[in-house]
Formats: sequence, C-alpha cells, structure tokens
Amino acid sequence: MSLKKVEIIELLTQTNAEELYQRADKIRHENVGDEVHLRGLIEFSNICRNNCLYCGIRKGNAQVVRYHMSEEELIETARKAANIGFKTIVMQSGEDMYYTADKMCRIIEAIKKFDVAVTLSIGERTFEEYKSFREAGADRYLMRIETTNKELYHQLDPQMSWQHRYDCLMMIKDLGYELGSGIMVGLPQQTIESIAEDLLFLQKIGIDMAGIGPFIPHPNTPLANEKGGTLELALRTMAVMRIMMPDINIPATTAMESLHPQGRIKALKAGANVVMPNVTEGEYRKFYELYPGKICVNDTPIHCRSCIGMKITSIGRTIGNGFGSHIKKN
Repeated sequence: MSLKKVEIIELLTQTNAEELYQRADKIRHENVGDEVHLRGLIEFSNICRNNCLYCGIRKGNAQVVRYHMSEEELIETARKAANIGFKTIVMQSGEDMYYTADKMCRIIEAIKKFDVAVTLSIGERTFEEYKSFREAGADRYLMRIETTNKELYHQLDPQMSWQHRYDCLMMIKDLGYELGSGIMVGLPQQTIESIAEDLLFLQKIGIDMAGIGPFIPHPNTPLANEKGGTLELALRTMAVMRIMMPDINIPATTAMESLHPQGRIKALKAGANVVMPNVTEGEYRKFYELYPGKICVNDTPIHCRSCIGMKITSIGRTIGNGFGSHIKKN
C-alpha cells in the first residue's frame, strides 16, 4: 500500500495501538496466510572489524569472549538443525574476515546438501564475494540499513559509510538474492519522522524481508546510558511496515522478547510471519551478545524449536513446512 510520510507518522503515533496491530494482522492473514516460517539461526562468529556504538560485539569491547566456529562445526550445526526440521539456515556473524570467500563457499555448498534454503547475514563484502556466495547456493542475504538518517548513521557507525552500505544492498539485489534489510528503532536522536522515512526507503528498494529491532543499550558500549527503544514503538513500526508491504516476510525478532516475555507472540499478532529460533550450541550462545538480556542462552536447539512451536500453535497459527520464500503478489 502506498502511504505518504504524513500518513505513516499518523499511524506510528495514533492513540489506539491495538487497532493498528489488528489491521496489520488482517493484512498479514490475507497476503501471507497463517503459516509461521521458522529459520534456524547459527551465530557462528562474534568477531567484528567494525565499532558500531550500539553493538555488544563491537571491535572496541574488550569484555567480549571472542570465538569463531570452524567450518566443520558450522556445517555440523546446520546438519543438526536440518534434522530437527528447519528448512532455512541463517548464518549470522560479525564482520569476521577469517571467513574468506573460499571458506564461505565451501560451507554454503555443504549446507545446501541438507535440502535447506541458506541465508547469509555477514555484513559488507565485495561484489565478487556476494557473487561467489550466490553461485555456491546462498538464497537470501540479510543486512539492515539501521537508519536512513545519514548523519545519525555516521555518528553510530564510525569508519563506515551509509552510501557503501546502500551500494552493498543494491549489489545483493542485483545478484538475485532474496533481500532482507531493516531498521533499529529507539536510537538516540532518532525521530518518528526519520522512522517514517526509513519505512518509505525499505518499500522503495523492494525488499523481500524486513526486520524491526528495538535498540537495547549494552552496558559495554558508548551508548550504555541511553534510554533505548520500547516494544510498543517496535511493534507499531512493524505493523505499519506490514500495511505498506503486505506480502513480504517479517520476523518477530528475538530482541522484542528480551523486552517482554511475550514479545514474539505480540509481534506475530501484529503482522509478523517469521521466527528465527537460535540453533547455536553451547557457550557460543551467550558470547554472541549484541544486546543485554538475550533470551534462551542456556537452551538447546531442540528445546527452542519446541518452545516456539507451542507458542505459535497456541495462537491458532501453523508452522510452515516449506522454505518460506517471498511470494510477490504484484
């Protein structure tokens, strides 16, 4: 649906949030149905070359216990996830250059043999690298723009370039990946007007999936004492996104559940249709701490899948048994 900036602001600030959520949920039902697609998330490295002010695994955080999985560990984790029913494997890491293009291609090719869709979330790479990952079998790529306010972006992401990030998104799209992006809400100095512009940007570039994450201040970052985002603003933003982009995939993000015990269920009732349970094993779970209060750090992948599965069926939704690709309606 085409909305003007003023109309988006009105929806983001309207008095009756529940009415907005119900409208988004109805649009979700009509356009993507009642299936919830599960993606198995593997957090395979918390080493990052960047120093984003809001991120718990930023290069400058000396308190982090750093790790990266071996190729064999990563492939075995994906195999186990496929065996318990995940049809999509999401590989997420900091920008860790230990994983060269050759390494990543070997990993992708091995995981594709498990009959799963492969999603990468490993940040900014070159066109040649993106091309090689695609040729090795990667289906989707996630990279949040975080904010379209370039001044704010450059304040929060020192040594990085908003334009380069945008160029990376366009490379990924041009190579035929399903493109996932998204924003963080509740950032310092961020305005409702800025969030409206973010949503218009995501609609304009034609994304296939979009995630909305509330900003949660991490104690070992320069933004430790900032207020942080609210669940309500994250849900409102997500609901408006569903209204604007009726057929895309929208995850109920784990960060929402860090703010409220029913955060993901609330999101599923406000337009979301995807959940990404963590299938990372052992201590790696707690060491991959982008924000504090991360849920399920002591759980096993099987328990996580069972737990979210019960939550999904408790609200009358079903678990999708396919790859859950974006099917465009127009």
